[in-house]
Amino acid sequence: MAYAGDLSPDQAFELVRSNPAAVLVDVRTRAEWSYVGVPDLTALAKDVALVEWTTFPEGARNSGFLDQVGAVAADKAAPVLFLCRSGVRSVAAAEAATAAGYTEAYNILEGFEGPPDAQNHRGHTAGWKVRGLPWKQG
Repeated sequence: MAYAGDLSPDQAFELVRSNPAAVLVDVRTRAEWSYVGVPDLTALAKDVALVEWTTFPEGARNSGFLDQVGAVAADKAAPVLFLCRSGVRSVAAAEAATAAGYTEAYNILEGFEGPPDAQNHRGHTAGWKVRGLPWKQG
């Protein structure tokens, strides 16, 4: 494994809650943040860092990704948890952060919406939202 490990959404929330230095980075696109929603850490007096892994609408890899992560997570020894839609882009983000010197870069399994259900809809079977963790839309 080329990063610190995988965490369930519940484990990720607990780590962000219990460790003041932990940072949650949502690597989805601006469109996803706007239309699907984002984790809400206001009850923890924290913000979610919104850093696109791929840019919208181009779909190109965000060349400034590591600089943008560094702006919100300067301590490379502190936990940095990466979240995407279903837990794929966040693996790539955790690997890139690890290669850049972050020692506790984690992937959040299931992502924000989880995999598609039998009707090919997300957000019904797994993920941050389905687990009942705090989130907001808009």
